[in-house]
Amino acid sequence: MTRYSPSRHYVPAGWIALGLTAFSAWCASQWLLASIAAGLFLASAGALFFLSFRPTIEIRDTRLVVGKRSIPWNEIRRVDRTGWVSPLIVHLTLADARRLTLIYPGDLDSAGSLLRQLQRGAREALLDGVPHRRFWRHTGPGAGAREAAKARYPLLRPEDEVEVERLYQRLKTVGRLDRKDSGEEK
Repeated sequence: MTRYSPSRHYVPAGWIALGLTAFSAWCASQWLLASIAAGLFLASAGALFFLSFRPTIEIRDTRLVVGKRSIPWNEIRRVDRTGWVSPLIVHLTLADARRLTLIYPGDLDSAGSLLRQLQRGAREALLDGVPHRRFWRHTGPGAGAREAAKARYPLLRPEDEVEVERLYQRLKTVGRLDRKDSGEEK
């Protein structure tokens, strides 16, 4: 079992945003445009507190547990990523066509690990629209090496390649590239 808890940095950041809200509200009594900053700081504080109180996510062998809700892996039909990586936001579509939005406010490494475990555990699901088996065939271990082997990019210009080939052939036949005679070596 692996537990993913929200990052502890959101609570102090929320309090700081709340303090900045109070300061901006005080400034707004003197200068009306400061009320815009007060509103933005208040919205930021609300978002930070919302993220800090997200439920813990547990990855178990047979199910995914989000807070008090338990979801068996075989009920997950789709795992769709959004553009959000930190905090990680993933849409899960369940067997009864319900859609669950999973929000994990953690660091980048934990978010990446959680996403991989979600994708590994949901064996009957489409992962970003691709079947589980085909998704892991293209993105599993060693996939980068296969892609790198397929793609060959020219490193030299054609005339440089000719020169390298000529030098290689000379090295192969003579044993060295310099034009010194054997009597001149020290």
